[in-house]
Amino acid sequence: MLALSGITVVTLEQAVAAPFATRQLGDLGARVIKVERPGGGDFARGYDTAAAGQSSYFAWLNRGKESIELDVKSEHGRRVMRELVARADVFVQNLAPGAAERAGCGAAELTDRHPRLICCSISGYGLDGPYASKKAYDLLVQCEAGMLSVTGTPEQPSKAGISVADIAAGMYAFSGVLTALFERERSGHGSSFDVAMLDALGEWMSQPYYYHVLGGHPVRRTGARHASISPYGPYSAADGQVFIGLQNDREWAVLCEQVLRRPDLIADARFATNPDRLEHDADLTLLIEEALAALRCDDVTALLDEAGIASARMRTPAEFATHPQLAARDRWRDVDCPGGRVRALLPPVTVPGREAAMGAIPAAGEHTASILAELGLAPG
Repeated sequence: MLALSGITVVTLEQAVAAPFATRQLGDLGARVIKVERPGGGDFARGYDTAAAGQSSYFAWLNRGKESIELDVKSEHGRRVMRELVARADVFVQNLAPGAAERAGCGAAELTDRHPRLICCSISGYGLDGPYASKKAYDLLVQCEAGMLSVTGTPEQPSKAGISVADIAAGMYAFSGVLTALFERERSGHGSSFDVAMLDALGEWMSQPYYYHVLGGHPVRRTGARHASISPYGPYSAADGQVFIGLQNDREWAVLCEQVLRRPDLIADARFATNPDRLEHDADLTLLIEEALAALRCDDVTALLDEAGIASARMRTPAEFATHPQLAARDRWRDVDCPGGRVRALLPPVTVPGREAAMGAIPAAGEHTASILAELGLAPG
């Protein structure tokens, strides 16, 4: 039995944040009923057709769910929603501001009617304040949270290459639901909570905030280099680049002696501490790359591994898919979807003797008839 077996989640969701939270609940054994709009469903279904005819976003975020198509603006749709929520343990929504309330699914109304229900609302900027009604998409929240100001090159800001604001909000919604379920076991009562994308990504931006605002150090955009640690980033060798990461002065001394073969650099005042190395990062980069210029990347990596210095090689998504570490640990599984099968990674939390549910990816409205029959209701 999985941890959330017997828990039913009803979700009015779209795009990334809420689907990511509820997919993880499904991986833990919860029954997740996804309510989609008639005539196309979750608009993330249409982003692309990369995953056996399904959107890459949708395939990633919606395995193991049941899909019912409902017009929640109609009387029939509202009746079905009432019946679904009455049988649910958790209700999740990330509709536009005010839309859930207009559909009769506001948290206050639902928790009054169902005292054991847990309601999670995900929004861009929170439920009140001057930005409450403002539309929020991932890139735009990255902008508002200050992320683009610290990401990219000195010449050009850049967004994160994944939907990091959505993912942050989805993770906090997931942990919030788990916390509320645990609390309900002790109190017998449900609860409601909300997660704002701005707050979630803002939490992840705390270190640049402390460094800049409290420390008085303007945060620079440094490309693939670390903005406040040196040496940390890509360094050229004879046939490519190796990424090197140091954490302390002891590792700096080891790098100088065992990899660079330049023990004299340990006593160089320019590189004595991390703030010194950061101030003279350009000089340090030249010295490191001079020492590595005659070595192949594989040789540099071997030296770093032997010295206990952290390193990596930059991989593409295709190269990640064939990563030897994932293969050795058997981390991939096949998941059914309407157009065939797709490979998916097991969830990161590994419990000995237990494996995530990882059910099929549903077609839009695939379970409408069976769910209505279960509720004893006719089609609308």
